[in-house]
Amino acid sequence: MIFRQRSTIPAAIIGFFWFCCLSPAGERPTAAEEFARLQQEAHAARVSADTQARLQAVLKIVKLLNNAPDAVEASAQAYVDAGDKEHALVALQEFAALGQADDSLLSGEDKKFVALKSEPRYQAILKSFSENKTPISQAEITFELADPGLVAEDIDYDPASKTFLITSVLEKKIIRVALDGKANDFASAPSHWPMLAVKIDTGRKLVWATEVAMDGFTAAPKADWGRSALLCFDLNNGTLRQRVEGPAHTALGDMVLSPEGDPIVSDGDGGGVYRLNKGQLVRIDEGDFISPQTPAMHPDGKQIFVPDYARGVGVFDLTNQHVTWLDQPKHALNGIDGLYYAGGWLIATQNGTSPERVIRFQLGSDLHSLVSEEIIERSTATLGDPTHGVVVGDSFYYIANSGWSGLDDHGDLKAGSKLTPARIMRFRLR
Repeated sequence: MIFRQRSTIPAAIIGFFWFCCLSPAGERPTAAEEFARLQQEAHAARVSADTQARLQAVLKIVKLLNNAPDAVEASAQAYVDAGDKEHALVALQEFAALGQADDSLLSGEDKKFVALKSEPRYQAILKSFSENKTPISQAEITFELADPGLVAEDIDYDPASKTFLITSVLEKKIIRVALDGKANDFASAPSHWPMLAVKIDTGRKLVWATEVAMDGFTAAPKADWGRSALLCFDLNNGTLRQRVEGPAHTALGDMVLSPEGDPIVSDGDGGGVYRLNKGQLVRIDEGDFISPQTPAMHPDGKQIFVPDYARGVGVFDLTNQHVTWLDQPKHALNGIDGLYYAGGWLIATQNGTSPERVIRFQLGSDLHSLVSEEIIERSTATLGDPTHGVVVGDSFYYIANSGWSGLDDHGDLKAGSKLTPARIMRFRLR
């Protein structure tokens, strides 16, 4: 996960964000470039007060983002601005049906739908928002991390030592934690950048991780902003065995390992998916992603489920680079930070939805559709800002109250905020 995605991607659907890198003339634009073009189109229409042109641009964004909830709500605003109350209400109903809520509308602070306030259907939508924020908890606390200053990001499990490895953003290291919560340092970031992804290759006794000098992040030297690296450590003693510098202007924040032990790494800022091949990081996608996060490997080893923070979940065929998006008419698949496969289910940590939640989706037999969903945790005192998890036997362990919510856009502590210990939660798979 890359921190600024949480605020940038959803906000950009309504506002304006321009990507500077474009495809050469004649080549198919990437999803990120098309997203940027449509945002520019919507922004220009808004400046010129052409509500119909803006509506059409926003509807194209909704299609590109596979009906992601944030885009659907943005279309409701575009509809109401264009004087179409009926379609605005339909869009807001769809947003609510996806399990979402808009706190600014519930509080009455946001006036963008004031024209709908007297509509009975609008009041029913607000009621659905409140219901969507009802606390749900099917998990239990396994342990708390004693050090609240870590800002825990990713987690994996070593069955040999029966310990977890957890990356720290602010303290730029990996810690090893026993089931009783006792922790000690495993390895430090060689470049002193925040550490994000971690995956253990138990068969080869290796630990793969990433360190990222996030752009604008004060925890990293300004001269290094926009750089990231893939790291390989010895599982037994934490010795650094390999460091592979990532391509320029990438944020290699999330990872999965192939059955052959090859790291497959997502660039949450640039939209690329990379695979380590003969010591080099090679881009393997064809531009379908805007902000890819933690992929989940299918047991066949040929397909990975790639969550895109903006577009939902793409089924990426590693043999031909083809991407098919999961059908999601009834499920919110945006804002997924971590994604994990377990017995026909996809388990997701969603810190880009409102409310944030941990949830699992049952896959159809075709692997390209969803049958149902089950919320694991939502709107509880323990959840905070969830990041990643790991499947261990019949349980799913995940990081809750990571600390990200206490940081501003530069990674500094927000005024009046205080970091509290992250929790490792356990959900028993059935």
